[in-house]
Amino acid sequence: MTQPQVIKKFWTPLRIVSGLVVLTLVALFGASSCNSTNETSHTSPTPASGSRTATKPGLPPEVLQADLPLSDGSSIKLANYSGKVVFLNLWATWCGPCRREIPELVRLHKEFEASGVEMIGLSTEDPRGSAEAVREFVRELHMDYHVGWAPPEVAGPLMQGRGSIPQSFVISRDGRILRRFIGFSPEATPPQLRQALQEALAEKG
Repeated sequence: MTQPQVIKKFWTPLRIVSGLVVLTLVALFGASSCNSTNETSHTSPTPASGSRTATKPGLPPEVLQADLPLSDGSSIKLANYSGKVVFLNLWATWCGPCRREIPELVRLHKEFEASGVEMIGLSTEDPRGSAEAVREFVRELHMDYHVGWAPPEVAGPLMQGRGSIPQSFVISRDGRILRRFIGFSPEATPPQLRQALQEALAEKG
């Protein structure tokens, strides 16, 4: 007489719980940052966080001197803002966390503009294919600061292989990167950005 086969269930309670935990973590990370089209193979994305750079490096010459095309048809160079605190944001029109962050940046710009902070938002997209989408973004989200594009020779050195966006940089009056933020958290990021700008403005030099 043959013994009846015992069929083991694949979806045990433990496996269901484990699967839900994994899906939740994936959803949380996906909500905080996107992978940029400039991402390299060794990218290690970091969810919304502010990180202090140990050596506070200066911006490379190729970044400072690059012509940055703007959505209004003009162009700027970061070198022209020597002596001012600069807030530089890398983003893209297809990035959900970027869309959620930009209204906060608009508010920060209104708050710090009178203090001399220059805010610049640069899309990591190809300007040839995203010009109208970026201009529509500017109109829709009332982006009243400089908005344009970061060419590869600018985005690459700034992102340093960390391809997640949004990325934001608080740059001192003498061109040092004081703070770098990767990703966006509605609760944590805005106060961190505000504090970083206040500290940059308080620096002598």
